[in-house]
Amino acid sequence: MNTRVKRLVLPLGGTIAAAAMIGAGLAAPASAAPVVATDQLAANPAVAYSAAEFWLKSQGDDLKRATQYAFDYKAVKRHTLGSSGAPASDGKPGLIGQSTAPTSKVKNVNLPKTTGKVFFLKDGKAYWCTGSSIQSKYGNLVATAGHCVYDVDGNKDVLDKWIFIPGYYQGKAPWGVYVGKQAFTHYDFDVYEDFDKNYAFVNVYNGFSLGDKQVVSKADYDKWIGDKWIDKVKVDQKAYDEWLAKGGTGEYKSKVDPAPVGPDYPGAVYAPKEVIKSVYDATTDKPEVHKPGAQAYVVNEPVTEAQYKAHVDDKKADKDKPRGTKSTDGKGNYFISHYFVKQWVKPGADAEWYIDKYVIGKAVDRGTLHSNVGSQGFAWNQKLGIPVFVFGYPGGEHPDGNRPYSGTVLKWAYGKTVKATALSLKAEELVGIKSGALTGGSDGGPWIYRYTSAKRLGYINGVTGVIGDTDKNERWDTVASAYFDGETKGVYDKAAALWSGKIVGPNGEVLK
Repeated sequence: MNTRVKRLVLPLGGTIAAAAMIGAGLAAPASAAPVVATDQLAANPAVAYSAAEFWLKSQGDDLKRATQYAFDYKAVKRHTLGSSGAPASDGKPGLIGQSTAPTSKVKNVNLPKTTGKVFFLKDGKAYWCTGSSIQSKYGNLVATAGHCVYDVDGNKDVLDKWIFIPGYYQGKAPWGVYVGKQAFTHYDFDVYEDFDKNYAFVNVYNGFSLGDKQVVSKADYDKWIGDKWIDKVKVDQKAYDEWLAKGGTGEYKSKVDPAPVGPDYPGAVYAPKEVIKSVYDATTDKPEVHKPGAQAYVVNEPVTEAQYKAHVDDKKADKDKPRGTKSTDGKGNYFISHYFVKQWVKPGADAEWYIDKYVIGKAVDRGTLHSNVGSQGFAWNQKLGIPVFVFGYPGGEHPDGNRPYSGTVLKWAYGKTVKATALSLKAEELVGIKSGALTGGSDGGPWIYRYTSAKRLGYINGVTGVIGDTDKNERWDTVASAYFDGETKGVYDKAAALWSGKIVGPNGEVLK
């Protein structure tokens, strides 16, 4: 684990100085070797599935509840702004990917479907940034800001349940969800939170979406790795008895706790009753306890990680109340085990009978990120003064409280890069453009050089890492990015060569 410096508030601010070309005297040696830091986000398909399911369940309500991820910009709007330092090339300029010079006018911009929202949890709260698909060997790479992947003012190395949704529009994921597997950034950002290196490249698994549900047998339900749940269906006593006779499970409910009787009692009901684990353990007549229809049996209820952590088991207060016990398969899947015994009971006048329908949810593999939305190229060691398009999902307020955008749709800015600094972050080698449209939530958005509106492609030459109010008029007027140099390319090269794989198999099952 890396040691991190804690901050109560991470100040963000910046200034744009007069445009200037990079002088030869400022150039670093071309042989400067990059230092790469890497961290896991979701180590295996089961953990990745859990992250994707978290965001997609309940019709994506958590996606809609997420807020823009921005540090306390208002806290730094009066910071002293510096002008020292300048971005320095450390070698020849380079381009990776294919694109042609712009052919359309700036005011007629077709938005890139490669750009989308990055979602993650921080301290249990849901946030978003912006990111973009970028060229890689396996078509599985996302470029974003370092602070949209690494928890720079917390106790963790990386943010939780990290996903990317390309083409995000008003709560929709048209090309599926892409879960982060491995993150790469510069060592100086990972360890020292150096905002001159505020960028990250994330390998993502194949796209994922939820598919059809299917009612299956208890045996198939138990074997299924993936989304599954039990639907309780209300029936009459005859259907209930027939279901149990076939080996199914169910539940008998009455306002009065029915007294146990023998099977010859008129109208007696053979009812499963949930008990605490010690009563289950003491039941002698339980052959093949995991088989439906046995005298005693266990039902493992899939739950979320939060429900798992909040669960109160039998060892707590009210020991006679069945609460189940916690279990996990160690792959990011959590369960509460419920214990049942069957007994003959008197029928109640208010009796209700329910049978258990075992349901599995099949997932769908959507293919690689590149195969669905394409990829932007990559540019480094470019001179100042080049025109770029900057894209993002702004949703934050200006310092004066005005909130021009909701963060549900993609916006853009256009300008020529100039020198920028944010001395409160000790960031002296940034590039920036003037922009009053891109507020908080645009963090991580791509800066695209030679963007063609017809192809919606170009070369990513930066990512939004800083937003500033340079003239102190209570309105954000600047966005800034780390300068992409040869060290950036070294980080990119490591990430661009890594395979990530799939989350689900051909039958909709989660892969092991």
